[in-house]
Amino acid sequence: MPVVRLPVILTCSSLAEYVNQAQENMGTAYPVVQLDKRYHVEPKDMRDQILDAIGNLSKDHDTILVSMGFCGGSWDQVTAPCRIVIPRVDDCVSLLLQRGDDYVPNLKEMGHLYLYEKDVGESLFTRIGEDVDSELADEMIEMYFGNYHHMDIIDTGYNDCYSEEYVTAAQMEADRIHMALDYVKGGIGLLEKLVAGKWNKQFLVAEKGHLIRHGDFFE
Repeated sequence: MPVVRLPVILTCSSLAEYVNQAQENMGTAYPVVQLDKRYHVEPKDMRDQILDAIGNLSKDHDTILVSMGFCGGSWDQVTAPCRIVIPRVDDCVSLLLQRGDDYVPNLKEMGHLYLYEKDVGESLFTRIGEDVDSELADEMIEMYFGNYHHMDIIDTGYNDCYSEEYVTAAQMEADRIHMALDYVKGGIGLLEKLVAGKWNKQFLVAEKGHLIRHGDFFE
């Protein structure tokens, strides 16, 4: 296991609960810095948040453990100020879909909209139609989700996503955006490896001074 003096975890806020669970499972208690998930809409904005967060970290940290993926290029052309360890996946959804030890940067299927099991009832599409008429709401749904035909709940075991109450809420969301509801198995194994220092080929270990690029993530 690599020697780590004082690591810090940098995570997208959408994965914060999963990071906490991974730390609990692996017996670590590293400080966590969250980046607001809303900045994912524009990779440049997320990149700016990443650079600000890194710049504000204490110089005592010799390792930054990143609970994110490449995320649309958010990490492209970022120079590591110390060791940075990042899962080699295209985004946070693919991170939670990883269940083995093989390097597979993207496990998503075309036409499938993936939802974290903790997010049912909090999604954008649950609010569509609240302030507009039904015709405009349908137009908005088509604009946002017209290329999807399945809504897949990622089951990581975080909560009971098969209870009657949960399934009813999930089905209502799927019906609202005219998609078939399904479940896919996921997990937090990659996050557990991240915090435990078990960095295999699924991770980019960028030492100080390394310029992070697209090619670091995708072979």
